[in-house]
Amino acid sequence: MSRKIVAGLFVSLDGVVEAPEKWHFPYLSQEMGAAVGGMYAEADTLLLGRVTYEAFAEVWPHRTGEMAEAINGIRKVVASRTLDQVSWNNSTLIEGDLVVAVKELKDRPGGTIAVSGSVGLVRTLLAAGLLDELRVLVHPLVVGTGMRLFPEGAPPLPLELVRSATFANGVLDLTYRPA
Repeated sequence: MSRKIVAGLFVSLDGVVEAPEKWHFPYLSQEMGAAVGGMYAEADTLLLGRVTYEAFAEVWPHRTGEMAEAINGIRKVVASRTLDQVSWNNSTLIEGDLVVAVKELKDRPGGTIAVSGSVGLVRTLLAAGLLDELRVLVHPLVVGTGMRLFPEGAPPLPLELVRSATFANGVLDLTYRPA
């Protein structure tokens, strides 16, 4: 049996996923922290795109606490067409074809593979049939501009809602699987 790949994203009500650091923090709560922390707790590998990797590598090595220990200690696999090396603790760079490399990673023994942010990577994994769960924290906010999770003109993608919760701050915690 292959490992499960789970992606977690912050999304505005109008589908924007870009730059959540500009709009997400007013909604940060213990419930949200538990949801995000739960995804990391299930995982033994963190799969990241370049932009998310660089943002995380800039912040997390300088933080302390349970979440920082988990993120700094977990194995990190980075998908990038532009980086030629990664230096953050426990990080490796995918070499060769992304889809082939992720299939191989998924087929190796181990626990869940978590994807945080990394919208382009999430789109690629969905299109290749490699993503097992899509967890979105939908914020009650219209951002108006920015990259959306699913771009205009994307092909239909049937999903099945497998879990939902509403937080006290109005954020929806939704988990989907490919239908």
